[in-house]
Amino acid sequence: MTQHVSDLMTSAPVTVEPQTSVATVARMMRDEDIGAVLVTEGERLRGLVSDRDLVVRTVAEGGDPNETTVADACSDDLVTVGPDDDVRRAVELMREHSVRRMPVVDEEQHPVGIVSLGDLAIERDPESALGDISSTKPNK
Repeated sequence: MTQHVSDLMTSAPVTVEPQTSVATVARMMRDEDIGAVLVTEGERLRGLVSDRDLVVRTVAEGGDPNETTVADACSDDLVTVGPDDDVRRAVELMREHSVRRMPVVDEEQHPVGIVSLGDLAIERDPESALGDISSTKPNK
């Protein structure tokens, strides 16, 4: 039986506009307990910003998180999948492009979810270290 990306993805992804400050996005990530936010202009996907992006592209470069926007910190060369794509396709794309998270977009390229390496690990190999870590809620 074919498993679709929609079976594993996190639906209703958190989105922000490009002019949102890095500090605001960092607080959203903390409050929502997430590691990535989609950057959109209206309904159009523009990029993905991860917690690592915030650190490497802003903090490590000496940027002011209150002044730097996510447009300056996000990855905009995105690899995406559709909700009806086979999970194997998502795995192939992650390997090929060395990404840990991918936006899931509908036919009109509107974001409908995010699928992560952790989501795939939980489903495909829950007994693995990554599957175990990914299924455990972090201590706050």
